[in-house]
Amino acid sequence: MAHCVTLVQLSISCDHLIDKDIGSKSDPLCVLLQDVGGGSWAELGRTERVRNCSSPEFSKTLQLEYRFETVQKLRFGIYDIDNKTPELRDDDFLGGAECSLGQIVSSQVLTLPLMLKPGKPAGRGTITDFLGKSDPFLEFFRQGDGKWHLVYRSEVIKNNLNPTWKRFSVPVQHFCGGNPSTPIQVQCSDYDSDGSHDLIGTFHTSLAQLQAVPAEFECIHPEKQQKKKSYKNSGTIRVKICRVETEYSFLDYVMGGCQINFTVGVDFTGSNGDPSSPDSLHYLSPTGVNEYLMALWSVGSVVQDYDSDKLFPAFGFGAQVPPDWQVSHEFALNFNPSNPYCAGIQGIVDAYRQALPQVRLYGPTNFAPIINHVARFAAQAAHQGT
Repeated sequence: MAHCVTLVQLSISCDHLIDKDIGSKSDPLCVLLQDVGGGSWAELGRTERVRNCSSPEFSKTLQLEYRFETVQKLRFGIYDIDNKTPELRDDDFLGGAECSLGQIVSSQVLTLPLMLKPGKPAGRGTITDFLGKSDPFLEFFRQGDGKWHLVYRSEVIKNNLNPTWKRFSVPVQHFCGGNPSTPIQVQCSDYDSDGSHDLIGTFHTSLAQLQAVPAEFECIHPEKQQKKKSYKNSGTIRVKICRVETEYSFLDYVMGGCQINFTVGVDFTGSNGDPSSPDSLHYLSPTGVNEYLMALWSVGSVVQDYDSDKLFPAFGFGAQVPPDWQVSHEFALNFNPSNPYCAGIQGIVDAYRQALPQVRLYGPTNFAPIINHVARFAAQAAHQGT
């Protein structure tokens, strides 16, 4: 399962934050927390503070491990930072939002309303998740949804008009949405510690053009270009090397369009023990729960985020089934072979509860029919190109 763990970096921006400061806009910061169980949340990281801004686009990405097999509940909190203490309790809360990492992965770009508390929106505020001499630094922006999204900010090189920036690595999906033709805007700016950076110049390109190295681009300052007829450029940027290295992960398959369809096979063989005995895996406790139902909820709650129609075929095997009581290793859990689909995880649970008292546990344990059943579905989908 090691390949199912992938480091991801969340880029975060906000719009229409409420103003808590008198006479100026808030100075927002975003903190990311993850549910660790038992009602507790652990902080995973914070963005930088953006001064005097109601629609910040944070340059610092927040990194965390994406685990497909786990429901990773996330909480985002936006705070107006007006002091130097790391504590957030003494800062104004501008709103928060909760979601799962699976939702972000399957949506790729997820916009949520900010809430001050359940049922109370934070105005129109939203949060979006999707990575002497001049002191120059570079910013790369990707075009999408009619906006420019910051995808990378270089280090600042002090007192240098001929800087050489370090090599950097950015996931292609984050950099250009996986499309080499996506427009990329590059801004070169002069760093200022108070955040009032001065634009040196900008140019437009794409990943495809950046790969045609060596490549050279003129940095153009629009205002200077308009004011001076003799203006040529504010310097040039040379790309010495640009290489795309393919490193496929489970996340790539999910975000690349791989469809995940969830099929359940329930073991009704006699090795489970008599369902009326507390020692049996099929024994329903006084609260109506058993090992199979707990497994269904644990696995299903993860997979359902990735199944578009939420209709899950469910089968049983290893039991004698009515009306002829022949042993079956592939029977519909809802006893409807022409439509074995159940609506959501609850639908599977309901079908299981109804089937359990109607079948006789038998044997042997034979997984093959259900596995081949699912394999035929996959082969048919592959043949159809879907």
